[in-house]
Amino acid sequence: MSELSPLASSPIETSSGLTLPGQIKFSVTHQDTRTRARRGLLQTPHGVVETPVFMPVGTLATVKGLTQADLEGLGAQIILGNTYHLFLRPGEEVIRELGGLHRFMSWPRAILTDSGGFQVYSLSHLRKVREQGVEFRSHLNGSKHELTPERAVEIQWKLGSDVAMVLDECTEFPATEVVARKSMELTLRWAARSQQALQALRLLSPPDAVQIGALFGIVQGGTHPELRRDCARALVQMEHEGKGLDGFAIGGLSVGESRPITYDLAAEAAQFLPHNKPRYVMGVGLPEELPQYVALGIDMMDCVLPTRNGRNGYLFTSQGRVHIRQARFTRDPRPLDESCACLVCRRYSRAYLRHLFISGEMLGRALNSYHNLFFYLDTMRRIRETIASGEFDRFLSDFTPRVQGEAP
Repeated sequence: MSELSPLASSPIETSSGLTLPGQIKFSVTHQDTRTRARRGLLQTPHGVVETPVFMPVGTLATVKGLTQADLEGLGAQIILGNTYHLFLRPGEEVIRELGGLHRFMSWPRAILTDSGGFQVYSLSHLRKVREQGVEFRSHLNGSKHELTPERAVEIQWKLGSDVAMVLDECTEFPATEVVARKSMELTLRWAARSQQALQALRLLSPPDAVQIGALFGIVQGGTHPELRRDCARALVQMEHEGKGLDGFAIGGLSVGESRPITYDLAAEAAQFLPHNKPRYVMGVGLPEELPQYVALGIDMMDCVLPTRNGRNGYLFTSQGRVHIRQARFTRDPRPLDESCACLVCRRYSRAYLRHLFISGEMLGRALNSYHNLFFYLDTMRRIRETIASGEFDRFLSDFTPRVQGEAP
């Protein structure tokens, strides 16, 4: 089992062993002179996260196909959990009784939890959105539930998230300006209620209780730049009024719009978000997109693609994509990526990886997921290094065309 790095090994603990609450602290340490890219440090109750950072998705308190020791060895600094899924199974009370999500899943580093808004959004035939919140039926057994801004915060409180998200309504694509504005304004009202709920919980709970470290607002507004601006400004105003928003996410992207539009919308929102708070684009993206978002001033990203694509035999390398099921790899003795230092590329051939995948062996899917996640995390490490050294623009222009095509 890998040892924790010094940056991620200093949780603050009480005599009872529970992690102390505490809002995050964020500082920018390097600023690129040619783009908006920046490098920083995000202090959480479970250690420091170096940004820009990619966050592996662990929806059900597990990153599929990988152990926590694997994640530590890969250098994952922060992972995601999902409020919707953990609320349904095993339930936030079970997790709270077992010491919070960190202890439940034996993960000592930081955790960000999504509010569940996107998952409810995806259940279009099983939900009803009202001012009070969202009424939905479980995808597991059809049971009826209601998720309000207050309830989403309460669940994340019991999970003990380092970073929690406000409940938002993800605007459907395509949406008219009228529909998108109505949805965006609902998200803003829910953000205010989420913040008030967190304040109330902090006042009522004992100081050593498992609880939320920080709360992020979410910028919505569909594909309408003016709505993205309005939403960002309104959330920043909430923060200026002392209403407790510790960071800002940009949500509702990559839901059907073209990639250039996605970049434009992220850029539109990011320019109105404060310099001294972390910025998070939710649910992105492909490897070539990572430095593009960093160039817009984004600090945090997440996506299921590394592990989902790995399980399906779709691998990312420094020379492009590899579809490992292809017959051309049957006798290929080369490593998956000759430039990659991960244990998969150091040990196994393309022929063996293809054999595992074609045979339906679990090991193949696990190795593929490991490599893909290494590639993502190593890409972010190199991005941080080039921002610090003043060479990010060169990395940006070189990296994207190399990784987009099919590998030889």
